[in-house]
Amino acid sequence: MSRASGSFRLSIVVPCFNEQEVLATTHARLTAAGRPIPGADLEIVYVDDGSKDRTLELLRNIAATDRAVRVIALSRNFGHQKALSAGLQSATGDAVVLIDADLQDPPEVITEFVARWRAGVDVAYGVRKRREGESRFKLLTAHAYYRMMGRVSDHDIPFDAGDFRLLDRAVIDALLTMPERDRFMRGMIAWVGFRQEAVPYDRAARVAGETKYPLRKMIRFALDGIFSFSATPLRLATYLGFFASGLAVIGVLYAFFLRLTTSAVVPGWATLLIAVLFLGGVQLVSLGIIGEYIARIYGEVKERPLYVVREKIGFDEPR
Repeated sequence: MSRASGSFRLSIVVPCFNEQEVLATTHARLTAAGRPIPGADLEIVYVDDGSKDRTLELLRNIAATDRAVRVIALSRNFGHQKALSAGLQSATGDAVVLIDADLQDPPEVITEFVARWRAGVDVAYGVRKRREGESRFKLLTAHAYYRMMGRVSDHDIPFDAGDFRLLDRAVIDALLTMPERDRFMRGMIAWVGFRQEAVPYDRAARVAGETKYPLRKMIRFALDGIFSFSATPLRLATYLGFFASGLAVIGVLYAFFLRLTTSAVVPGWATLLIAVLFLGGVQLVSLGIIGEYIARIYGEVKERPLYVVREKIGFDEPR
């Protein structure tokens, strides 16, 4: 297979969780974007991440009418990042596109991804110029989070880039050797290296349905990114410890100075209470940070599988 010319297998991995309202439109736009690409043998891998609605039923119907479709049904909801991993594990493409089912990331950009890949790029990732249909709070927090990750991460994670991207087979093979449980795919992809380029695009509002990332999940996802790709929080706990110790030394010197220079009785109860509360807070914060890392170590040493597949549909169909 030559990237610059000739035929190749293009796989599109689509994680789905309660997406019954949008699936028909999603599939129509994916096929309309993927099939006209010159030389592309299209494969679409839908991963049902334990949906509670009719998502799996609709995916069965789609697979029955389109031989390019493969469906992986997980036994329960394992989470977006692990659903992506399940799709990557089963995708057979020379190039694989990751895209969500909600159509906020336009499938039409896949054509540009493939053009960059044919030109020699190993990872073509989408960068959001505009984000329609999202609250000001989400926009501000997303902006702040990406900038913070750029400062604390041990690797260069692109600003304003989600999971919407194209990966070369060599990149996928490298990712599949990484078994960690708390997965942050965009950080993992940055870690493996290779030649990566940004493709700017405008992100649309959801076509239908509701967001699958409420505030609680957003916070958890953000923490996974920080604790999986940075040791800065541990260093912060160390810095807090030194800072608290420095304040304690200053307090001792100040008390000694007052003892030498005045005979007045110093009440000191308020100062003592503040000092105890401050030191207790520093200790609890430090323990909490250490606990986050220990919890991740605990999850890794159990060596459970990332996900459990209940059913696979369409994988035995001849191409």
